[in-house]
Amino acid sequence: MNDTHTPDTDVVIVGGGFAGVVAARDLSRAGADVILLEARDRLGGRTWYRDSHLGRPLELGGTFVHWLQPHLWSEMVAHGLELEPSPGVDEVYWIGDGEVHRSSVEEYSELVVPGMAALAEGAQTAFPVPHQLFPLTPEAVAADRLSITDRLEALGLTPSQVELARSRWALSFNGSPEEGSWAQALRLTALCGGDWRMVSEANRAYTVKGGTGRLLEAVHRGSTATVRLSTTVTAVHTSEHGVEVVTSDGERVTALHAIVTLPLDVLSSIDFHPSLSPGKRDAAQRGQVSNGVKLWMRARGRIKPFIAFAPDDHPLTMVGTEYELDDDTILLGFGPHSAQLDVTDVDAVQEAVHRWRPDIEITDVDAHDWTADPLSGETWAMPRPGHLSTELEELQRPEGRVRLAGSDYANGWAGYIDGALESGRRAARQILGELKENH
Repeated sequence: MNDTHTPDTDVVIVGGGFAGVVAARDLSRAGADVILLEARDRLGGRTWYRDSHLGRPLELGGTFVHWLQPHLWSEMVAHGLELEPSPGVDEVYWIGDGEVHRSSVEEYSELVVPGMAALAEGAQTAFPVPHQLFPLTPEAVAADRLSITDRLEALGLTPSQVELARSRWALSFNGSPEEGSWAQALRLTALCGGDWRMVSEANRAYTVKGGTGRLLEAVHRGSTATVRLSTTVTAVHTSEHGVEVVTSDGERVTALHAIVTLPLDVLSSIDFHPSLSPGKRDAAQRGQVSNGVKLWMRARGRIKPFIAFAPDDHPLTMVGTEYELDDDTILLGFGPHSAQLDVTDVDAVQEAVHRWRPDIEITDVDAHDWTADPLSGETWAMPRPGHLSTELEELQRPEGRVRLAGSDYANGWAGYIDGALESGRRAARQILGELKENH
């Protein structure tokens, strides 16, 4: 950036997910001039509520919300939005010891207690104020050295109890529990007041009535930022006096400050000059655990409400009924490894469902492969061992006039819409403080 050049704007924001949209709103409300650049042809990032060829609108990305998430809940209240309870289930199918089991919800819930409760023990000691992570407690640092699997193997549980807990955390991480930090399990439990059952509820029980798009639109309505869609940023140049952002078509946008909201797994797709710190580059190279799939399925006939769980070596770790549509049923599923399941292949998806329910006929599927998407590279943010204790604080540290923001960089509900809102608002507040100091 030419230091004598009058910048095009006060702040340029790269990425129009929840973090970018809420940062743009807060900055523009306070009087800052803001330009938001989004590579997709829509806002929303990894949330995407749209009409589906399955016959009704569906959430292709982030979906579940809860009143325990303070930044999200404050936006819900401010905009008069309501929660939609997820449908209940009548029975549980689960794979354990290589066999398919069927039980009531109550019976299954009791089976998972030993492993899940043991993993959650010590959460509030490790994270006494989970929205204020740093400095980390010694207990949190120690937990962050271990994977979920490491911790389970040290607890003296039965193989069946370990398998059940691995299954549930593979679902939560949308990846392998062998690669997920045990500290993340404690962190989420601490955010739920030490109750691991509430983590499960936050992950499944409620959605935004009318879709996440309603929440996104409500936040965005408060913004006066200039938004440019279908605009891919390829480079960010920083000097002592400002920032220059370069797009794929050669456009250059100059600003006093920049907020970059790319997920960690695709942060390296932008050339930063000067380079990001070695710590940030190493964290981007390691990336997140969550490289799985989320998919919707249309099944023939009305199916009794159920949910099914499987160990993480299966292509799907969860399938459950969600909606009735005409005379059919819409199912929701998650799998831990996108390379193991082609979400466009109806036959492959049916084969995966048949591991529990050979009686179900899948007629169509709909999904977006976030892991293969060059703008996301991951589903939702779930950290590897060492991330909280050696990487996150560095990722939150400004690089001159550039700040990272997004669910991947949150203190609290990282991996959730709430984390994106938290991180975006924090970045906006910090930049507003610097703008005031310089005027």
